[in-house]
Amino acid sequence: MPHRLHPIKVERFDVTARTNTDPKGTVRPVEHFRVRPWGLYMGRPADHPQFDYLESWLLPSLHLRASIFHFRPGHERDQDRYVDVGIFWRDGDVWHSRDHYLDLVVSTGRGTRVEDIDELFAAVAAGVLDTDDAERAVATALTAVDGIASHGHDLDAWLASQGSPVEWR
Repeated sequence: MPHRLHPIKVERFDVTARTNTDPKGTVRPVEHFRVRPWGLYMGRPADHPQFDYLESWLLPSLHLRASIFHFRPGHERDQDRYVDVGIFWRDGDVWHSRDHYLDLVVSTGRGTRVEDIDELFAAVAAGVLDTDDAERAVATALTAVDGIASHGHDLDAWLASQGSPVEWR
C-alpha cells in the first residue's frame, strides 16, 4: 500500500535556547542536551498521544539519528531503538537534521528491520530527494543493519564500536 508522500522532515536543535523545532515548525522545550565529539543528545517531554518522552542522539558521521520513544501505557511497540537515516550537521550551537525517509527499528537481541523503503522510492520519483542522497541513505541503512546485527542486534554496542558511545536517560 503506497504511502502519501510527505516533505523531507527537517528539524532544528538549539542548544543555547534549549529548544527543538520539529518538522511542523513547533518549537518544543528541551530538558537535556549533551554535546559530545561524535554527536548531540537530546531528551525532552513529548505531548504526543502515544509517547510522553523522547530521547535522541544525532550522529553526523554515521548519518543516523537514534531515538528511544517512551511509550504511554497501551501504546507500547516491539522496539527498543528507532533510527532515522539522513544528514545531520552542526552550525555553532544549532544542530540540524534532514531525514532521508529510511528508518530502522531495533528490537535489542532479536532483530532489526528497515522501514519506509516505499517512501524513499516515492520521494525520488517525485524529485523530492535526489538519487545521490537516496543511494547514500540505502548504503547507510545497509551498513547500520549489518553492524547492528553483528553486535547481536544491539544498537548501542554497535555505536560504541563506531566511536559513538551513547548514554540514555
